[in-house]
Amino acid sequence: MGSPPDPQPFPARFQSCERIEAFVACFNARHLPKSEWDHHAHLVVGLWHALRLPADQALDALRDRIRAHNDAVGTVNSDVSGYHETITRLYLLGILGILASMGARGPLPPLPDLVQALLQSELADRNWPRRFYSRERLFTPEARNAWIEPDLAPPPSPAPAASPR
Repeated sequence: MGSPPDPQPFPARFQSCERIEAFVACFNARHLPKSEWDHHAHLVVGLWHALRLPADQALDALRDRIRAHNDAVGTVNSDVSGYHETITRLYLLGILGILASMGARGPLPPLPDLVQALLQSELADRNWPRRFYSRERLFTPEARNAWIEPDLAPPPSPAPAASPR
């Protein structure tokens, strides 16, 4: 599968619970500038929702809020731009898997530590979805508008595999 990307400096905007909460509140209110809606922001917003909602509700909220954010900053949600259902769901599965793995080892660490772990995980690689999907399958209108199964490898499990006893 490859190794996670080299650790990058931890973004100041995610270094405290207060900053993370303010960042997500700004996103949820559709006030986050387009320039701040980068890959790390997507991951942190996904993590925040995964921590607070059951998986199906987290996906529904992310779907609605990402589309609303895109509308607010002038990004068109269409067959070729904006919200991407398959990528969003795949990353949410990855985030849920990381949380399940960490929770299996004991109580979850504080939010900034969770964010740092996520941003140092393999999910921080923008090309991570290509481990599961060919470019031809992932970047289709069908994949943008609805979940499609991967063609290269099974999607990550939202729960860690049971360890043999």
